[in-house]
Amino acid sequence: MLSAFTPSDVAFAMAAIAQTIPALLWLICAVVVREARRASAHWCAFSALGALSFGCFVAAQQAPLAHITEPIRAAGNITAVLSMMALHGGIRLFIGNTVPYTIYAVLLAAVLGGSWIGLDPHAASIRVGVVCAVQAILSAGMVVDLYRFAGATMKLRLPWLLPLPALISGLIYVERCLRAVLTVGAANTQIAVASGFNVASAFAYVAVTLSFHAMLLSLVLMRLIADLRRISRHDSLTGLLNRRALEEELLLQVQRSLRGRVPFCVLMLDADHFKRINDRLGHGVGDMALKHLASLMRTQMRSIDTLGRIGGEEFVVILPGLQEDAAVQAAERLRALISNTPLPSATEPVAMSISVGVAQWDGHPEETTRLLMRADAALYEAKQGGRDRVALASAAVSSG
Repeated sequence: MLSAFTPSDVAFAMAAIAQTIPALLWLICAVVVREARRASAHWCAFSALGALSFGCFVAAQQAPLAHITEPIRAAGNITAVLSMMALHGGIRLFIGNTVPYTIYAVLLAAVLGGSWIGLDPHAASIRVGVVCAVQAILSAGMVVDLYRFAGATMKLRLPWLLPLPALISGLIYVERCLRAVLTVGAANTQIAVASGFNVASAFAYVAVTLSFHAMLLSLVLMRLIADLRRISRHDSLTGLLNRRALEEELLLQVQRSLRGRVPFCVLMLDADHFKRINDRLGHGVGDMALKHLASLMRTQMRSIDTLGRIGGEEFVVILPGLQEDAAVQAAERLRALISNTPLPSATEPVAMSISVGVAQWDGHPEETTRLLMRADAALYEAKQGGRDRVALASAAVSSG
């Protein structure tokens, strides 16, 4: 039986096998990696349908009856398009975009129509032309999505490298579409004979497919690295920067202020009587209170301000471009907002207040720890002054 296989059949069978193994790997990924479950399921379908597509081409070559050859090839073309849709849909899901099912339906309708017409061996070029045109469109969509994701979201230095496999794939499909349209009958003849062209095409497909899987794997790895970096820099409860990340941002702010000769201030704030909340209502409500504070801080502070939790119920805010008078006003607005916005809870609203210490960078490349110590000293002064107030590092400013 194996002797009936031509070199083209063997090459197509190898291409099918080359897609079967990644299908199993993406299936495992869909089960194990929860964050990429839906995308991995799509990529599993991409591999499985790709394997099925090449299996159809091998079956068409081995078909005993000539009149069923074209329907099997048409099935191979349709599954190839579905494979590309699954690939594109998985990428869209992974990068946080919606899947364009309506567009897929229109493209699939065009493929089904072209495949129906192409059942006539003399019209096979129409089927191949339509299929390749649709695959080129899907490849172009992937190029745009991946380029935007690499540049805008991941901030890669060379964003065009990520969509490179999709770009190469799209160019191949454009070439095949033009060849099918311009050389009528060539597509059906080339796929039906044992030729070096078919063998080379199958191996080229394997190479492009492997590059696709490398691209998808790089997407998953970049997401995992970004998540690890985010976890290492952010407080797990409030989502604000943690102490280490905040100190890094403070160093960067000093460098920016030295270059631009612009001031900045630091707020150090602490939730008043926070232990009472934990003792009276429990640590679960205490965690809710910290999240409540973080949420109010996000709404009150500017987009250029840096917010962080440095431990317990203590927070720090970096205010670029503000001198101490403006920083005190910002702190007062935040203090008033928190005082007037109690924490909703299952039993009763929980009144909250904060004490704030304000320190302005003095224009010298002082160590950030000294700046934080001055803000902490002002915070202590606000606490000693009765809480629910703002204190400046150089003099107390009472309110509330």
